[in-house]
Amino acid sequence: MKKIIENMKVHNQNLSKYASRDEDAVRLKPNKDDFRTSYFRDIDRIIYSLSYTRYIDKTQVFSFENDDMISKRITHIQLVSKIARTIGRGLALNEDLIEAASLGHDLGHVPFGHEGEKILNKLSKKYNEGYFHHNVQSVRTLMNLENGGQGNNITLQVLDAILCHNGEELQIKYKPRTKTKEDFLEEYNGCYDNKKVLKNLKPMTLEGCVVRISDVIAYIGKDIEDAIRLNKIKLIDLPNEVVEVLGATNSEIVNTIVIDIIKNSMDKNYISMSKIIYDALQSLIDFNYKNIYLKANTTTQLDKIDKMFESLFKLYYEQIMNNNKKEDIYIIFLNGMSQKYNEDTTAARKVIDYISGMTDNFFIEQYKKYFLV
Repeated sequence: MKKIIENMKVHNQNLSKYASRDEDAVRLKPNKDDFRTSYFRDIDRIIYSLSYTRYIDKTQVFSFENDDMISKRITHIQLVSKIARTIGRGLALNEDLIEAASLGHDLGHVPFGHEGEKILNKLSKKYNEGYFHHNVQSVRTLMNLENGGQGNNITLQVLDAILCHNGEELQIKYKPRTKTKEDFLEEYNGCYDNKKVLKNLKPMTLEGCVVRISDVIAYIGKDIEDAIRLNKIKLIDLPNEVVEVLGATNSEIVNTIVIDIIKNSMDKNYISMSKIIYDALQSLIDFNYKNIYLKANTTTQLDKIDKMFESLFKLYYEQIMNNNKKEDIYIIFLNGMSQKYNEDTTAARKVIDYISGMTDNFFIEQYKKYFLV
């Protein structure tokens, strides 16, 4: 066993002086150790979770397209992990921490992607539960929902990287900010009530910074590929000034940005890219929003999704308030949660937790069951 433990820790010998060490990992609750290192164990806890399994049928960008080649959330997760680990290995960072955060960063994503997230945010505020954001819900999923409401006891560093993965604005430089356990919890709780907290999130580790920029790299070119496949745009529509810098295909775009980041971040205590790559990537993000994300769903589809969310949310809320334990929200969700969760959680928050964990297909099936009988 001693040799096994030594082998599991061997990667620490070649880490950068700015990398996170396994021995520095912090958990919010006591943990019984085994031969696995802390972040490696986090990977296992995440990929064996129920919420990870549900990635497979959650929207990435396009919800109502009958094409099995279009990316689902699980595809995006795997791409983020691979890209982030590539950057991490190039910079001699802790790949286990990077992989765990990458695989867990979107666990809180709701049915129908960011459109569903917007609607659930509206409903969360309506029912006095504060803001809803998928990165915050991802942390809540791992801390409070998995394992029957007891959580998976993931390390502070991984939870923080997940919380801070989706900066609202692209940055040319990502530098970590030192935090204590108390700092993290204050930041996490503040996200429900204060938009400034959410906007100013910065990871506590360099690995978290890598995951944050890798999230962008993973979706920007892949979403273009999917949009072209669906005839939403054509390759010639891409801005020439962007293509000249980043390339035209997803492969070229990823390769160009990753190499640039590694070169500009080597032996530094921050993650950075060159000005020319930053400007081109920002232009491509702007292009995607205008030509892909704002047109991914029709007005009719958006109205339909909004109606479905409103109807199901109200229904579930009333079922809980009436203590109707014969309904699905009890049978499928609440009956499997701990007594503490059921006693300490408001009805509205229970509904948010239930809906946010749904796959697209299950959400639709629930709507049909209750409203299209």
